[in-house]
Amino acid sequence: MAKSSSLKSTLAVSLNNYLDAGAIVAGASGVTLWQNYLGLTEMHLGWLNALSANALGAAIGAIIGGFLADKFGRKFIFTYNLLVYMTGVMIIMLSCNFPMLLAGFLVTGISVGIGVPASWTYISESSEIHNRGRNICISQMSWGLGPMFILFFGMLLAPGGLLYAPVESLAHAFLGEDAAQAAIEVFSSRVVFLTLFIVAFIAWTLQRQLEESAEFTAQKSNEKSSSIVDNIKLLFTNKIAVKTVAFLAVIYLTWNLVASVMGFFMPHIYETAGGLSNETANMLSCVSWVFVVVTTFIISFFVDKVAHRFFYIFGLAAALTAWILIIGGGVSTIGGIWLFTILWGVNNGSSVQVFYALWGSELFPAKFRAGAQGLMFFIVRGLSAVWGLVFTFIYGDNGEGFTLAAYCMITLLLISLVVGLVGMPNTRGKSLEQITKERYGENI
Repeated sequence: MAKSSSLKSTLAVSLNNYLDAGAIVAGASGVTLWQNYLGLTEMHLGWLNALSANALGAAIGAIIGGFLADKFGRKFIFTYNLLVYMTGVMIIMLSCNFPMLLAGFLVTGISVGIGVPASWTYISESSEIHNRGRNICISQMSWGLGPMFILFFGMLLAPGGLLYAPVESLAHAFLGEDAAQAAIEVFSSRVVFLTLFIVAFIAWTLQRQLEESAEFTAQKSNEKSSSIVDNIKLLFTNKIAVKTVAFLAVIYLTWNLVASVMGFFMPHIYETAGGLSNETANMLSCVSWVFVVVTTFIISFFVDKVAHRFFYIFGLAAALTAWILIIGGGVSTIGGIWLFTILWGVNNGSSVQVFYALWGSELFPAKFRAGAQGLMFFIVRGLSAVWGLVFTFIYGDNGEGFTLAAYCMITLLLISLVVGLVGMPNTRGKSLEQITKERYGENI
C-alpha cells in the first residue's frame, strides 16, 4: 500500500480515537453540571465512569468487537459500529434522569470498545514497515485532539464561558423561560455531545469507503474457515499468545488505571481539590491535551527510527515526576497545578498506550490479532471500572484523600515502567509477517 494511501486510511480510522477520548472527556467536562442538574452523588459519578467509554462499557464492546473483526473483517466493524455510537450520544443529549444518562454512557462506551481493536489492527495492517509506529502515533494524536477540542468547547460553552449566552438562549427556547437554572446550565454539556455526534457521522461516512485490510483478506483466503470459538481456543492455548496477553495487559492496565481516573475526574479534581471554577478546570485540562498532541507529533518522526525503550521511559518518567511534584507542592497551589498539567500531558503524548497499541497489533497473528486486543482491552477497561468506584472512596467527596490517591498512582506507574522494560519486544523495522513467524513459527 502506498504511503499516501496508508496515511489517508490512518486518518479516517483515527477518528475513532477522537471519539473514544472525546466521549470520556465530554462526560468529564460537564460532570459537575450533570451532578447539579440531577442531584447526583459521588457514587452516581462513579457509576457513570464505570459504565462509560472509560471503563466497563468499552470493556464489553472490546471483547465483542475484537473477535467480530477477526471473523467478519475490519471493514465490517467500520460499516456498522458508529451507528451505535451515535445512538448512545443521542441518548445522553436527551437525558432527563440518571438511568437515561447512564444508559447513554453505556451504549457509547460499548461502541468505543467495539471500534478500538479493529482500528489499531487496521492501522498496523495497512501501514508500511517503516511507518507503522508513525501511523499509530497519528492515531494517538487523534486521541489527544478529541479531548483538546471537547474541553475547549466545554470551556467556551460552560456557565461563564464566552459562548454561554447563545447556549442559555437556546436552552430557554427548548425548556421555557421558567426552567431551573441547573437545567439551563447543563444544556452546554448537551451541545458538547452534539459535536461528537457530528464527528461520528463524518467518521462513519469516511470509514464505509475503506477497503478491507489486505492482510485480513489474505489470511482468510489461505485458511479453512474458523469460528470465533476456534480463534478464542487458539488464543488461550498458545503459550506465546498467553504470555503476550499477560505482558501487554499488565503494562496497559497499571498505566490505564491512572489515566482512566485522570481522563474522567481531572476537571472534577481541579474543582474540588484545587478550588477552581468549571471554566478554569476545563481550560487546564485542555492545555494538558495540547501537550499530548504536540509530544505525540514530535515522537511520530522518530518512533520508527529510535529504540522504543527511550520513549517508553520518557513518558513514564514525566508521569511519575508529575505525581511526585504534586504531592510535594500541593494541588491547591496554581504553580503545582500547572506543572502537573504539563507533565501529565507530556506523559500522554509518549504514553504506554502508544506502545500498547503498536505492540498489541504486532505481536499476534492476523487470525486472532483483533480478538487478542479486544480481550486485553476488556481486562483493562473492566478493572478500570472497578477502580473508578474504589477511587471515589479514596478520593472523598471534597478531595480529602487526594494524597493517598496520588501514592496509589505512583505505585501503579512504577509497575508499568518495570514490567515494560523487562518484557519489551524488538519489533521495530520488521514486517507483521516476519514478527509472526519469529514468534509463532510457520503454522499458526
